[in-house]
Amino acid sequence: FHILKNGCRIEALQLGTIAGLQRAIALYLMVSWRIAVLMRFGRTCPELPADLFFHEDEWHAAYLLHKKKPPADLPTLNQVLRLVAMLGGFLARKGDGEPGVKTIWLGLQRVMDCAIGLQFMRQADPG
Repeated sequence: FHILKNGCRIEALQLGTIAGLQRAIALYLMVSWRIAVLMRFGRTCPELPADLFFHEDEWHAAYLLHKKKPPADLPTLNQVLRLVAMLGGFLARKGDGEPGVKTIWLGLQRVMDCAIGLQFMRQADPG
């Protein structure tokens, strides 16, 4: 609910109809669920392959935003999740533990913008 309330600011929605509000809540619930799942699996199963949770463009974008070359081999969930969270303000110091929902939320916003840009570039120049 922290993601819904603070990240999505669901209480601030000023939609005029019940149907519009229901559609917005349904969309925000999916976003909140994804972030919560990323956080939980990142903590409990960090060695899972990143492609189970991230599209290839998404994890490539996380590396590119850090000015790092994406690895040839598939990275782990923890590697990509830490990169994403660092874009959202996670410092990744030795004693910081694992990233929380807020830093994942903020980092995913940046990653998604970059991933969409990568897709647009690919469509504009298929060669």
